[in-house]
Amino acid sequence: MFTGIIQAVGEVRELTRQGADARMRIATRKLDLTPVRVGDSIAVSGVCLTVAALHQDGFSADVSAETLRCTSFAALRAGARVNLEKALTLATPLGGHLVSGHVDGVATVKKRAAAGQSRRYVIEVPESLAKYIAVKGSVCVDGVSLTINNVQGAAFEVNIVLHTLQETTFDTLAAGGQVNVEVDLMARYAERLLLGDRAAVQKGGLSREVLVRYGFVHE
Repeated sequence: MFTGIIQAVGEVRELTRQGADARMRIATRKLDLTPVRVGDSIAVSGVCLTVAALHQDGFSADVSAETLRCTSFAALRAGARVNLEKALTLATPLGGHLVSGHVDGVATVKKRAAAGQSRRYVIEVPESLAKYIAVKGSVCVDGVSLTINNVQGAAFEVNIVLHTLQETTFDTLAAGGQVNVEVDLMARYAERLLLGDRAAVQKGGLSREVLVRYGFVHE
């Protein structure tokens, strides 16, 4: 588990294809790897990866074909900057929100605009994820815990303060860019719980019938 509070910006030094999979070598820069061991988890731009090898300047991790398919990693190249966060411990301040590092989909930056020293971004998620996005709710974008300020359809707006711009890869993110998105864990569990006993046989998401039954939609 993670918090969505980025600890360092690293750099992809190598991305070597191994059949349908890949191995990524990352220079971690200011991230302290002293307590990290092979087998530990590190979130790389929101993707939970397992440390396969440690190096003097960073670590290597294996990336499965499924991860390449479901994230923005398929477009990564050597030299790319990535957000890094070590797995939380019971002593870690939970400054963001609970993040699993299991990316739900790839979203597109639609707009970027200055707002004083901050910057506003409009990001559009795949339609299947729109139901999990709520005003003042939490979302994880490229590993960064953010509060949603506004929602319109499948697009939402977030405000990135100066500190976050300086300490993450958001400073180089422009319109048209692709980002990894993980929706709030609580939203996913709430959807499943509302299905009740139907969860064992339900093939899709929430149906109108279920929403009407529990009073979320009125006929």
